[in-house]
Amino acid sequence: MISIDLNADLGEGFGRWRLTDDEQLLSVVTSANVACGFHAGDAATMRRVCESAAERGVRVGAQVSYRDLAGFGRRAMDVPSTELAAEVAYQIGALEVFARAAGTRVSYVKPHGALYNRVVHDEEQAAAVVDGVLLADASLPVLGLPGSRFLKVAEGAGLPAVTEAFADRAYTDQGTLVPRGQDGAVITDADSVVERSVGLALAGSVVSRSGERVAVRARSLCLHGDTPGAVELARRVRAELAASGVRVEAFV
Repeated sequence: MISIDLNADLGEGFGRWRLTDDEQLLSVVTSANVACGFHAGDAATMRRVCESAAERGVRVGAQVSYRDLAGFGRRAMDVPSTELAAEVAYQIGALEVFARAAGTRVSYVKPHGALYNRVVHDEEQAAAVVDGVLLADASLPVLGLPGSRFLKVAEGAGLPAVTEAFADRAYTDQGTLVPRGQDGAVITDADSVVERSVGLALAGSVVSRSGERVAVRARSLCLHGDTPGAVELARRVRAELAASGVRVEAFV
């Protein structure tokens, strides 16, 4: 049977402000990418999400980012490699404290936003993120785009590399994500997102923005928690995957 992991970005609030419906999404997904305070999230939020994830058996992942609270981690930044590696390790370590206290652990690492897209092509920044993961825990899997420099560098360093796809993001003909600033970059039609999810799981492909079918073979499927109606959409995706014979389970 084909299986796939469902992950979502969670804990993306700060102080009294909350963006994601963490409790409801944790009842659907199998892996939680938890913001570690650099693009969103704070200590209390990290603790709360880790506790809820542990109660539900959802895997906890560190969603590491550039230090960019004001821009939600989506602004391009130039950070020296040694500094970036240290900041990645710092974020993982912070989340690990709360994961351990909740009776679980950080099970993987996923870059966020501008950092995620940067390490698709930038080998130097990719190596810095990998160095940060190695500094924190050399056994941690990393999530990234198929064919990215990040996953290649991670594999070369001995880290388990896990491919990821996005049902609610438009793809280029090269299999990369259409930048958010461009029209149509985010898929908002629920029926389309559900259909794309099943296609990615069963066929390992998706139709690009230009209409070309592009191979995107992934072990994990991301559902953005900040999308309007994210909870109901996630439920629909999981139900349709099950109805199509796809087993939904964590990759770790």
